[in-house]
Amino acid sequence: MIAQLTGTIAAVGEVYAVVDVNGVGYAVHAGAHTLANLKVGSEAVLAISTIVREDSITLHGFNTAEERDLFELLQGAQKIGPRIARDAIEALRPDVIRHAIATADTTTLSRIPGVGKKSAERIVLDLADKIGPVDLHGVPKQTGGRPGGWRTQVSQGLQALGWTAKEAETAIEQLDAEGADGQDVPTLLKQAIRLLGKR
Repeated sequence: MIAQLTGTIAAVGEVYAVVDVNGVGYAVHAGAHTLANLKVGSEAVLAISTIVREDSITLHGFNTAEERDLFELLQGAQKIGPRIARDAIEALRPDVIRHAIATADTTTLSRIPGVGKKSAERIVLDLADKIGPVDLHGVPKQTGGRPGGWRTQVSQGLQALGWTAKEAETAIEQLDAEGADGQDVPTLLKQAIRLLGKR
């Protein structure tokens, strides 16, 4: 089972990257905030979750082992597959998700795309005894403002997808002008892609 890949980024698409490890290219599915950190030609280390099915073997990549482990844990809940598990990690930080499960905070869990109130309740029911120790005193928050370094990450993500540095800068300036706090890097990257796609 592949748990980590270290190699050169050979290509970056909208939902996957190709990691060249000693001449073998591995297609790794990943979310926008993971892909935003990858640049063609650069070295990268990705935490990997390998999903084996009868007709396929799929690799899912993450920035950290913590994200990968939570991705695998979430799929232990009824009706939660790889797509929703990955969207969860795109939408909320791992510590926020773990805290929400530990405290049965279904409102926070319902912010995950594709998860309604009943699914959130099912996640709590199925996983509350499996998430391990969680600090219940400090409530982690998704910060209201935009995350630090978002401009660099969005710029890298756009350039990895084929836009020039100048085009990326133009899109970032437009996002800056629009304001809107509380948006994470994946959301900002998608908005930038939409802005550039209009041309």
